[in-house]
Amino acid sequence: MLKEAKLALRVTADEYDPEIASLLMAGANDLTIAGVVLPGTVTFSIDGDTVTDESTLTDPLAMRAVLTYAAMRFGSPKNYDQLREAYEVQKVQLMHASAYTDYGEDDGHAES
Repeated sequence: MLKEAKLALRVTADEYDPEIASLLMAGANDLTIAGVVLPGTVTFSIDGDTVTDESTLTDPLAMRAVLTYAAMRFGSPKNYDQLREAYEVQKVQLMHASAYTDYGEDDGHAES
């Protein structure tokens, strides 16, 4: 996933790998806090400047949300407000999609 993030961020230098990896993990955690169940993991081993990508997330919608989060937080993007809005929309869509949550199915009966 680090490769995809660097491509999306237009970064070629490896010196930013630890920061990008941390942002990707933070984005995944933010989605999880919001109730999104990611179909895979966003995990990196960071040892100084060496980053090992152990991520298993391949779902395109979930990846796009995590990548947008990283783009929003990396550096000082001129389009921060647009990225923030895009990320919030992506997060809300995932939060409301049954394939990305484990809220259970509503059987239409109120509990007593």
